[in-house]
Amino acid sequence: MTIAVTAASGQLGTLVIDSLLTRVPASEIVAIVRDSAKAQPLQDKGVTVRLASYDDPAALAEALQGVDKLLLISGNEFGKRTAQHTNVIDAASAQGVSLLAYTSAPAVDTSTLPVAPEHLATEQYLATTELDVVVLRNGWYHENYLSSVDAARHTGAVLTSAGDGKVSSAARADFAEAAAVVLTSDQPLKPVYELGGDVAWSQADLAATLSELLGTAVTVAEVSPEEQATALAEAGVPQMWVDFTVATDASIKNGELEVPGNDLSALIGRPTTPLADSLRAAV
Repeated sequence: MTIAVTAASGQLGTLVIDSLLTRVPASEIVAIVRDSAKAQPLQDKGVTVRLASYDDPAALAEALQGVDKLLLISGNEFGKRTAQHTNVIDAASAQGVSLLAYTSAPAVDTSTLPVAPEHLATEQYLATTELDVVVLRNGWYHENYLSSVDAARHTGAVLTSAGDGKVSSAARADFAEAAAVVLTSDQPLKPVYELGGDVAWSQADLAATLSELLGTAVTVAEVSPEEQATALAEAGVPQMWVDFTVATDASIKNGELEVPGNDLSALIGRPTTPLADSLRAAV
C-alpha cells in the first residue's frame, strides 16, 4: 500500500503526513512537493519525497507511479486551481490510483463562498472519472482567525459584517487527522464528508473567547460590507483580501459556514479541538 499526499510540505499536508505516520510505516508514504528546499523535514521522517507541481502533468504522472491512494490537497493559486487539480486527477487516473480524496469546501454545490466555484468545478470533474473518490469538504480552520487575536489586542474589537451567522471551524490538525483516517481506513467510506467543528460559534462568541484569552474586553464592531471594506483597506489590507474577507462574511451571514452533523468528530473518534485552544498559541 502506497499513500501519496500532494502539497505535502504545506501547513495541512505536513499535519496529514504526521497523522499518517502514526498509522502506517513511513515507507508507505509518498510526499509530493514542488519545492525541494522544503522537503528535508519530510525526508528526515523517512517519507519518500517526489517533486511535482500542479502545473506539470509529466512530473505528476511520474510522481504518482505505484501510488494506491492519493490525497489531493487543493491548491492556493486562486483562478488556476481548476486546471491544476485537473492535471493531478488526470495523472491519478492514468497511473491507476485506486482512491482519490480531495479537500473541498462546505456545501460547494450551493455555497457563495469565494472559494466555492473552483472546488465545485473540481468535484464535477472528479465525477466524470472512473476513480473511487472521497470528497472531504473541509470547513474553516480555527487558524484562519489567528490574525483576529492581534487585531483585537490593538483595537479591542472584532470587525465584521457577518451578523449572527455562525462558523463551525475546527483545528487544521483535526482536518488532517480526518484525511489520514480516510486514507488508511478499511471500512466503507462515504462519497462526501461535510466536515466542521462540534461547536458553531458567532462573532459574539469569538469576541468573548478573545476577551478571555487576552484578559481585556473585546467587543463586536458590526458594520456594513462597505464599511468593512473601507476599514480593511485603510488598515493596509491588500484589495484581494479585502474582497475575500467581505465576501466570506456575507457567506457566514447566510449560514454557509455552519456545518451540520458530526462527520469530523465521527471520523477522528474524538471531539474536535475548541477554538480557544487553537487561538491560545497566538496570545
